[in-house]
Amino acid sequence: MNYKVIVSDRAAEMLSRHISFISKVSKKAARKTKNEIVEAIKKLKRDALVYPFFEQEFIPKNKYHKCVINKRYLLLYQVKDNVVFVEYIVDTREDYYWLL
Repeated sequence: MNYKVIVSDRAAEMLSRHISFISKVSKKAARKTKNEIVEAIKKLKRDALVYPFFEQEFIPKNKYHKCVINKRYLLLYQVKDNVVFVEYIVDTREDYYWLL
């Protein structure tokens, strides 16, 4: 099944901030990280249900799927019918409990 993928403005801004931060240290690492995240998003077009649900106490059960990229980035998305909504791209090294 092919899914339509929609990246929210919030997720796009989060990605931009992460890449901007990395680029201050290494342009090469920033490009690599961006490419890995973009490829993970593209993979959702083909197989959005491959990743498990994000399970936290205060998040509604089975609402968000989670895709972990290089143990550092957490992609949170919802699947509704044949549409994938990418809503957050979080650096797991930062405090992301504001999601809860």
